[in-house]
Amino acid sequence: MQALSQESIIAVIGSGAMGAGIAQVAANAGHQVLLFDTRVEAADKAIAGIGATYARLVEKGRMSAADADAAQARLTRIGTLQEAKDAALVVEAIVENLDAKRALFAELEAIVGDDCILATNTSSISVTAIAAPLRRPERLVGMHFFNPVPLMALVEVISGIATDPAVADTVYATSHAWGKSPVLAKSTPGFIVNRVARPYYAEALRLLLEQAADHATLDAVMRDCGGFRMGPFELMDLIGHDVNFSVTNSVYAAYFGDPRFTPSILQQELVNAGFLGRKTGRGFYRYGEGVEKPVVQTEPPQARPESVSIVGSESAQLAPLAARLADAGFDLHHEETLDCTPGFVCQGAAVYLSDGRSASERAAESWHPDTVVYDLLLDAAGATRIALARADQCSEEAYHAVVGMFQAAGFAVTRFDDVPGMLVMRTVAMLANEAADAVNQGVCSASAVDIAMQKGVNYPRGPLAWADSIGVQQVVTVLANLAATYGEDRYRVSPLLRRKLAGGGEGARFHD
Repeated sequence: MQALSQESIIAVIGSGAMGAGIAQVAANAGHQVLLFDTRVEAADKAIAGIGATYARLVEKGRMSAADADAAQARLTRIGTLQEAKDAALVVEAIVENLDAKRALFAELEAIVGDDCILATNTSSISVTAIAAPLRRPERLVGMHFFNPVPLMALVEVISGIATDPAVADTVYATSHAWGKSPVLAKSTPGFIVNRVARPYYAEALRLLLEQAADHATLDAVMRDCGGFRMGPFELMDLIGHDVNFSVTNSVYAAYFGDPRFTPSILQQELVNAGFLGRKTGRGFYRYGEGVEKPVVQTEPPQARPESVSIVGSESAQLAPLAARLADAGFDLHHEETLDCTPGFVCQGAAVYLSDGRSASERAAESWHPDTVVYDLLLDAAGATRIALARADQCSEEAYHAVVGMFQAAGFAVTRFDDVPGMLVMRTVAMLANEAADAVNQGVCSASAVDIAMQKGVNYPRGPLAWADSIGVQQVVTVLANLAATYGEDRYRVSPLLRRKLAGGGEGARFHD
């Protein structure tokens, strides 16, 4: 793969937040950049805004004054598309409308040279459909940046059916030369990020609907237990519910009503009410001066239990938690039980990592009423919170002993109602499942999907790397148990997960 040379002229069509960001990145990389907008004042404002950004970077010592002046000098506003005739790459960043994009590229095709690459920054429209009317559809490719463009590393390089692989390779290499982390993908609904990310919102919305906990508590668990930068509800409020709900509906419709992408009636109600999130002052949260933050549900202090033991084999997930309990002064010993599932016994209460069943179901199947399950932890050694669910059969005394055990190890303890799969576990399983299906369907590679989710939406770990960490078997078990509980195709297991498990057993992995 060879990137476009610095002597290559880059034209950016559209000077909104995305277009201005793309222009800035290209100018930073040494290219002459031509910026066009049908509103001349908008293009001038964008260039001035980029200049102000450079000034701040110089002030903070992140860019030299000479480099800032040189980059700014490489930015030119053009008044007509005809002035882009010598461009080697034209990146479109206009309104997200198929007809508008087709019309623009038809006009550009009559202006630019035959070797010019045409790129669309679309986030949701089929690249194949955009290119279809062109005389040479093979030179059109998706170049999907993420907002804010100068800060977000990911670029999804999307090939439509007609896209020449050499064109995609050149855009990939150019994106890399611009300091980005590009990934190659096929033009399918949602591409990589907008497809694979759907469960992050969907599972949290379902648990809120099922009254597992309030939205602020669910957000806290995803941050403090799962290691995500933002919880799903605060993230939806930031994105805007009109935008997030629209993307979900778009992906759902594009996949012909696949239940994995079913929109939530809770989010529909917010949109109907006009509670769109931060931009309207109210979404799941309220915003504005004097608004109190909701209190995250945290269990009150309980007495430290006298005895804790380990049952079953000491799995990769159990070991760091056991080490933390040992550091807290518990004299752990192994206890023989008929159930070889890894876990703890705390003063008679059985404590297990969630496997997709409710605690009540596990208690009934094991004939052990005092059963408590805990949610997945990204980093058991450093996590500040742990989420628990107790079986309906579990006594108060037994549950309080488990709470006291985790509190003694330094955890804030949050209780969920007894929902199957908890929150982090079922979300991670569904993210891994969707990622595996994207790979299985040839949308992208396993490494690409992990890079995309980490660089595009700041996940703490790629979905397939997470599957490797907790075990493909655990992911399959969680999904199968959720499917059995709900009786929905939403939780069907990806064929690639089953294949990996069959071929590699307990050691099955996506990455070496």
